Amino acid sequence: MSTAAQVSSQRSGAIPTTMKAVVYRGQNDVRLETVRVPDIGPGELLVRVHTCGICGTDLKKIATGSHSAPRIFGHETTGVVAEVGEGVTKFAVGDRVAFFHHIPCGECYYCRHKVYAQCPVYKQVGCTSGFEPSGGGFAEYVRVMDWIVEKGVARIPDGVSHEQASFMEPVNTCWKAIDVIVPRKGETFLVIGQGPIGILLALLAERAGATVITTDLFPERLTIAKGFGLHEVINASRTDTVQYTRQQTEGRGADAVILAVPGTKLIETAIQAARPGGRVMLFAQTVREQATIDPAAVCVDEKTLLGSYSASVDLQSESTKWVFSQAVDLAQLVTHRFPLSEAVEGLQIAAHPQPDTMKLVIQCGSDWKD
Repeated sequence: MSTAAQVSSQRSGAIPTTMKAVVYRGQNDVRLETVRVPDIGPGELLVRVHTCGICGTDLKKIATGSHSAPRIFGHETTGVVAEVGEGVTKFAVGDRVAFFHHIPCGECYYCRHKVYAQCPVYKQVGCTSGFEPSGGGFAEYVRVMDWIVEKGVARIPDGVSHEQASFMEPVNTCWKAIDVIVPRKGETFLVIGQGPIGILLALLAERAGATVITTDLFPERLTIAKGFGLHEVINASRTDTVQYTRQQTEGRGADAVILAVPGTKLIETAIQAARPGGRVMLFAQTVREQATIDPAAVCVDEKTLLGSYSASVDLQSESTKWVFSQAVDLAQLVTHRFPLSEAVEGLQIAAHPQPDTMKLVIQCGSDWKD
């Protein structure tokens, strides 16, 4: 029997025609619904979803109603290949995989200048579980389109859990931010915010050779950070972050400050905490709004404001290897796990986190053998 015939046979026998999915229907309106399992074309994969992390960008889109409805979100996705499209040779039914939802064209003006997140092809989401492509990980099955299959899918090694592998995309985004800062060995970094992304940024800054100070309002998060070896912490509810950072750096301030907290309230704090000639990375400022800054801090004090958004294809191999190496047990960041049947509740909890709430994941395959 040919490969195509085998795939067709499996499709008609083992794969259902409908599935459960969390469907976004408008602002603050998500529902568990029954939808069709997506068809795939040549060069594509159908993946049975195991784990999908809940990302802050998913929550922002739901809360603001910024995107047209209906859609199925979720992009920190892992699973098992259920069907292989014609022409696919790198993957087979049964492979455990993780995948990115954005891959750039590699040829346009922005790709030539390595600003991949601004590439028009990159902005096209390449994974869907139905409706407008929006990631699709909050469903039982997801269709992975051909340009993602070609350059954005990684086979999960034996011994690596789906939870660990689901950090492939968020780690890349953090790795990119550290790469943009251009860390130098021995520098002092301040990471403001110790949610799961803040902890990842701090760990990667340490990996690059920096001495890292972390700060958060919640002692519970600082305790979790210490569990990952981040011991230089500031309880911002009791200690002045700027003053403490200067005390630890002979009065100068941090060589680089990363703001891993959304909104504009702490931008000025981040700038003040950086030394003259230092760098400030705005990592979580994804909502377009006005902010007040001291322009002389940029001009007279020669501080540099930087931004970094989404993942980089140039860092894909190295960052993915780091995740799969399990040099850090990233699954320890997961504090809440929800089956798909409880995913709406999970999204609500993620949108209103408690101090000890870290990474939340939806697990369609929670009853699988991992």
